Amino acid sequence: MAHSSPEILITYIAARTSTIRVSFGGVMLPHYSAYKVAQQFRLLEALFPGRIALGIGRAPGGMPIATRALQEHKRPPADYYRQQIKDLLYYLQGSKDPDHRFTGLKAMPEIPTHPDIWILGSSGSSAQLAAEMGVSFGHAQFISGIKDTHAVQAYQTHFQPSGLQQKPQSLVAFFVACAETDDEAEEMAAVLDLALLNIERGKVGEGIPTIEEALKETYSPIEKQRIKENRSRMLVGSPDTIKAQIERLSTEYQTNEFMLATIMPDFESRIICYTLLAETFQLKHA
Repeated sequence: MAHSSPEILITYIAARTSTIRVSFGGVMLPHYSAYKVAQQFRLLEALFPGRIALGIGRAPGGMPIATRALQEHKRPPADYYRQQIKDLLYYLQGSKDPDHRFTGLKAMPEIPTHPDIWILGSSGSSAQLAAEMGVSFGHAQFISGIKDTHAVQAYQTHFQPSGLQQKPQSLVAFFVACAETDDEAEEMAAVLDLALLNIERGKVGEGIPTIEEALKETYSPIEKQRIKENRSRMLVGSPDTIKAQIERLSTEYQTNEFMLATIMPDFESRIICYTLLAETFQLKHA
């Protein structure tokens, strides 16, 4: 589910479920205080122990005007993001480093556990940072469209165990269009094609097109090429087709976890998409 305040939304979701892990994907950390984020997620972990995952990234996110509003009066240095991650992990672990500039400061509540931490990114530098910090890594192929198996494998090879995590854990994120048949899924994918292209056209505020609008749309040769390129950001097909794609990608990326997001104009189509996938992969009830 998407919202501009997901840290509030995941509290609602976790309270209405009992077994699933509820992930925040993610906090664009340069906009916020690492200390405040640590407080929020320590509280969530205390309320729902073992079920909270915190994804962190550094993309500007949203519209440029929103980024400017979030960054007003802030002039972070070039290496600010790396320091923020170090600070966040320091607070979440309850570390006692006498040389830390805020030594003695605690993120409350004090609890014996911590949320799962994921660094999210679409480049090798993000994978390297996650390995260095000893946390999980989420490769955002749905953003970059780049099938970067080398970055994920390098993360796994160079992972350094930390006080938060002893073994590497990675996932790959895609857009998904799943329906009963491959042909129906292609119609859903046409919505994604147009929605992604509209973002590139600068038409961000126009909402998600309907299937009918997407199928009627005409494209220039350059736009058709962009649509073809954007297909690397998504998985399209029937449940069996998607399953085969994920099994192949699991081998190529050497990972057993995938994050899938669908974009459709109506809620029912989204439910159908996720239900078909859940049944195909025999996922348990929340």
